[in-house]
Amino acid sequence: MEVVESGANEEYRVQVTSKKKVTEQLEKYKEVLKTALKGQTEEVKQALLSELLANFEAAVQDNVLVNGLPWEEAPDVEEDEADDLESQLDDNIVEATRRRRAYPKKILRHAVHSLKADRKLMGLYENTAKPQEAFKDPEQESIMNDLSAAAPGVVKQAIQAIKSINSLQKQAEGLCEILDMKPSLASLEIHGEVFGCGRRPIRRSAAPCEES
Repeated sequence: MEVVESGANEEYRVQVTSKKKVTEQLEKYKEVLKTALKGQTEEVKQALLSELLANFEAAVQDNVLVNGLPWEEAPDVEEDEADDLESQLDDNIVEATRRRRAYPKKILRHAVHSLKADRKLMGLYENTAKPQEAFKDPEQESIMNDLSAAAPGVVKQAIQAIKSINSLQKQAEGLCEILDMKPSLASLEIHGEVFGCGRRPIRRSAAPCEES
């Protein structure tokens, strides 16, 4: 932190070039002021200490100019800090690029060794059961062929049966409708004449044959 000297008629406040360094000095002297109230009770100590630290910080901020600006108007992040952040960012980008190029090669070598070790371990295993060949059963194969050949005919028969069931259902519905219909007067008269008890006897044209 550089202190800039000023003339007698100029600004009375102290000229500084770094707000960050002034803040560091404030924190340092706050720790010194905390030791000035030893021997006081805890309640009095806390009240006086908070007031003392606040007055000290306000007095310092009111009596300094950071690069010609009051404390409130001075930026918290200074140019040199911004440059440091940019340089750190550039360094991180370079380091990330280097790792992206170098690490895959290192990982590949270990991956190859791991695969080779796995293959060696697999070669140590022995087959406890020998595989057997599967033979086709001629009789079962003949049955499957017969079923495959008969399947289309069975499907056709099933379709015809469904159609006949639908036709019978329609006929039954029509018959139910006829039975539910109320007979007319003319049909009742005809029914009475045909099936009634007082119907006229049918005359026979030929006389009955004599019994021998």
